[in-house]
Amino acid sequence: MDAGIELRLMATKDIPEAMRLKDVAGWNQTAGDWERFLSASPDGCFVAEEKGRVIGTSATIAYEGRFAWIGMVVVDHLHRGNGLGTALLERAIQYLDSCGLPCMKLDATPQGKLLYKKFGFVSEYEIDRWMLKRQPEKKRVGKPRVEIGDVLRLDREVFGADRSMLLRSLAEEAPEFTLVAKHEAEIAGYAFGRRGSRADHLGPWMANSRDVAAALLDKFLNISGRELVFVDCVRANPWAVPLVKARGFEFSRPLTRMFRGTNRYPGQPEKLCAILGPEFG
Repeated sequence: MDAGIELRLMATKDIPEAMRLKDVAGWNQTAGDWERFLSASPDGCFVAEEKGRVIGTSATIAYEGRFAWIGMVVVDHLHRGNGLGTALLERAIQYLDSCGLPCMKLDATPQGKLLYKKFGFVSEYEIDRWMLKRQPEKKRVGKPRVEIGDVLRLDREVFGADRSMLLRSLAEEAPEFTLVAKHEAEIAGYAFGRRGSRADHLGPWMANSRDVAAALLDKFLNISGRELVFVDCVRANPWAVPLVKARGFEFSRPLTRMFRGTNRYPGQPEKLCAILGPEFG
């Protein structure tokens, strides 16, 4: 890392500069996503600063003390290749180690996977991003409030830890994307979504049958109406990829879920059609 670059805690005032970095990188995150990290982990989000300008970020979030997540590792394109990304990752790992968390996770691109292996991360399962590009269609959608208490309890089992604060935040921001399917009063599936800066993003998307998965997907697409839609499918799920392919989605990029430490709470990823997203898990 070059001399003159300082690593420090991220603050709310840094969000506009962080948005600039992610826009250059072509990411889909919003200012609200950064706010979620800062709200959940004010001591675990970092920036690299040079001459008063933010040139890199990393962020963490802990889930119920069971494991933590590392995301938002992005570096200004003019400063790549000089070890800054590695330094930001190291700072995040050091912070999580100091918290005594037994496990940390992240979703790695093929390029990042090699770096993460050097820090002791190992592969857990594979994820593929799929993208739908279509003619935009204006939708007049109401914003119903769905009771999600039972969904949050089920998601804790599926994800492996409580992330109810995060999912409630998504439901507040985009209630039209908060979908629940029931069979004989039991939850058969659920989905959440975000209106990202580039695309609407479906996830998490969980279903206990192909028919339920298809119904949730179709409802999400009908509500969205946006030109671009992203979904990060768990490759091992038997329904997700065939369903999105049948609706015109195209493969975008692979990701690998990786962990470092003792993965005592892997959840039930086989039940997930799609994850929340690589920034949050």
